Formats: sequence, structure tokens, C-alpha cells
Amino acid sequence: MSDTFEFTPETLEIAKGYIAKYPEGRQASAVLPLLDLAQRQNDNYASDAVIDAVAAMLDMPRIRVVEVASFYTMINTEPVGKYLLQFCTTTPCWLRDSGEVVDATKDHLGIDFGGTTEDGLFTMREVECLGACVNAPIVQVNDDMYEDLTGPKMVELLDALKAGRVPPHGSQTGRQTSAPIGGAQTLTDLDFAKAD
Repeated sequence: MSDTFEFTPETLEIAKGYIAKYPEGRQASAVLPLLDLAQRQNDNYASDAVIDAVAAMLDMPRIRVVEVASFYTMINTEPVGKYLLQFCTTTPCWLRDSGEVVDATKDHLGIDFGGTTEDGLFTMREVECLGACVNAPIVQVNDDMYEDLTGPKMVELLDALKAGRVPPHGSQTGRQTSAPIGGAQTLTDLDFAKAD
């Protein structure tokens, strides 16, 4: 990674579009989308050079950009692997055995939360709720959610990513959206007690 950062012509146009959404004198409001845009261009890492470039573009003090970057977990202030694996371990995922998914990943990759594999492909991070509790356990890989995981399914996912294949995200059991598992798929399929 470079000690310098400059928006590409394409991302610069997108950045200008974000800034234009805010009234004159309020351009600093675009700090979060600019940080996200810049980190995507910079191997998913908001380096010091990214922070400096965003601060200069928005004409705001560097420390204010650092405050935003360090507050939001979606902004990576440390280098991460090509695939950022974010594991939900809160109650709904835990009840559906997220521990098995986490353990399978740790065993398969040889790293723990906060670690990155030696080849730079995978970084593991423990996170709070990812907002898809009905399809727990969940792992977010970069921007995609992989749901209804098991330890073996997670290992399959890791092997596919390592081979350069990105499997379809969503339920890994074939479930349609958040339909009930192994039975009724619609309300009409449910066996409601009928009133006499």
C-alpha cells in the first residue's frame, strides 16, 4: 500500500456527486461516503493518506475525519485482507450455533478474531448484530451476507473464495429469503387450528 492516495478520475466524479448533495458550507457532511469510496479504491483500507485526501477535499481538519473513520466500524483504519469476514456472535446467531462457524473458520484459516492470513486473503472480525437474525448464523464477507451457515458450509465458502470463486450470497441452505426451515413456505401451508 502506498503512502499517498489520490482519487481516480472515476471515483473523483462520484466523490464530487456526493459533495454536491449538501448545501454550500456543509460539504463536510459527505465525509462518511467519501471515506467509504476512498477505502474501496485503496484495498478496503482508510490509510493515513486516505484520511488526508478526504480532509483536503472537504476542507476540514484532519482530526475530524479521523474521528469519523475511527467511530464507524465499516471504515477500516487498519489494513484488512481481500475478504473481510465479519462474524455475528450475538444471541440469535449464538443460539443457532455461530460458535461452530467461528471455530471451523479459525481451524481452517489458522487465525483468530483480528487476525489476517499470511497470504493476505482473509481477515476475521467479530461484530454485533448484522440485522438478518432470522437466517442466523450470519457472516458478512465484504459487502455480502452469507446466511444459514454451518461449520462445513463455512469451510466450503472459504475454499471457494480462496480459489477465486465468489459463491452466491444469501441463504446457504437454499431457503427462499427468510421462509421457515423445513416445512411451511407460505401462510397457506401452515396448519392453523380452525375455529368451529
